[in-house]
Amino acid sequence: MIGARLPLAAEVGFDTSGRIAVFAPAVGVDLSALASCEVISPLRPVHDHFEAMGLTCRTAPEGRYDAAVVCVPRAKAEAHALIADACAVTEGAVVIDGQKTDGIDSLRKEMRNRSGVTDAISKAHGKLFWIQSSDAFTDWAQGPVLTDGGFWTAPGVFSADGIDPASEMLAAALPEKLGKQVADLGAGWGFLSAHILTRSDVEAVHLVEAHHLALECARRNVTDPRAQYHWADAIRWTPPGRIDTVVMNPPFHTTRNADPSLGQAFVAAAARVLTPQGSLWMVANRHLPYETALEQQFARVEEVGGDGRFKLTRATKPRRRT
Repeated sequence: MIGARLPLAAEVGFDTSGRIAVFAPAVGVDLSALASCEVISPLRPVHDHFEAMGLTCRTAPEGRYDAAVVCVPRAKAEAHALIADACAVTEGAVVIDGQKTDGIDSLRKEMRNRSGVTDAISKAHGKLFWIQSSDAFTDWAQGPVLTDGGFWTAPGVFSADGIDPASEMLAAALPEKLGKQVADLGAGWGFLSAHILTRSDVEAVHLVEAHHLALECARRNVTDPRAQYHWADAIRWTPPGRIDTVVMNPPFHTTRNADPSLGQAFVAAAARVLTPQGSLWMVANRHLPYETALEQQFARVEEVGGDGRFKLTRATKPRRRT
């Protein structure tokens, strides 16, 4: 992890004393090697974590920085965009750090063809190197883009290339009557919410999304005045009132490996916000073990469709817990 490599970078010339922007760190990353830093991330759980530690967190950089650190994500387009953003606001060194499994070696080779890079520091199954802030990467900058399907998405947002097939399956299966208040947990760029708002009896759809840029895309894609936007961790979100129906295609990755506990926490959150007679409509990859969590949280659980890849589940009558 980066926490093992940053102190080594300081020993060989990276100045950690100025105002430093840290782009896209994961929850739990050790940034203690930096005297003063601001965390730049679109993710609400990341903000909650680092703000609790006393750090300043922003969804976008503000002003100029003496140096920057980019924590490389798995998606290459997102990594490119982060590097371009860091170079645009930094006077000095831009540190690039990542795990080997996330493509740090190929990224370094790609950057070396455009700008001078330092020797890599290797430790803890990853590498760290840096460049001097440069305009050689301006073409890597990416904001929201309009897909062929007419939806706005962005690098790093789930299903950035178009409509996710699991969400499309869920949208087709939803009944005409969903109640007045509907919540879309993990709403992404808004595909499911847009579909739900075709129903005239729906009074409000609450788009709950932890990724700030995804929610900004949703604001462009879902312009119905009944849409309400919440930048929040769906697991902890508190609605303004009880919800009649929850729809969701919950995330199941916090790292490269699948983490079923994340989807299970979404199931518990759905049960918590629903009315006593409320319903959950959920789609998930067929191999993910959500059945026990569903049966613990709901009195009635039934599989209502799917195929070899995905399963559609309807759960009703959430169990109240003290």
